[in-house]
Amino acid sequence: MSGSGSQPPGCIFCQAREATDHELVVFRGSAAYVILNLFPYNNGHLMIVPNRHVANLSDASAGELAELIEMTRSAEAALREAYKPDGLNVGINLGRSAGAGIVDHLHIHVVPRWAADTNFVTVVGDTRVLPEQLGTTRDRLRPIFERLAVERRQD
Repeated sequence: MSGSGSQPPGCIFCQAREATDHELVVFRGSAAYVILNLFPYNNGHLMIVPNRHVANLSDASAGELAELIEMTRSAEAALREAYKPDGLNVGINLGRSAGAGIVDHLHIHVVPRWAADTNFVTVVGDTRVLPEQLGTTRDRLRPIFERLAVERRQD
């Protein structure tokens, strides 16, 4: 592996990349993949991750950056189709002080948002309630990503 260094033991994104049937992976491209967040803020919380273990945008190649943005665009389209959110948060946290939970493997968060999606349980109990299991979310989004990939190849 190249980039900002060799793959450290225990990188969850590298492990997901290497697993052929990882339960949270929604879609795989040539340079990146889409995975569900194990601890989502909302239903459909996705992350777009480069295959190569790189920590920063400056470590990624032009091809990797292009595919990361293309998959982010597909994530936007898939989430709008499947969940009809009022909006989306799209973000990258570079460094622990910026909020990155996984500091050394770049990833882009795409989080669907709805008006009033924070309720009393979130505020009082500091707990999120998700009405859909992760496997259901994956099964709902996977065919949309596959269809979008076919459509984009035909363009």
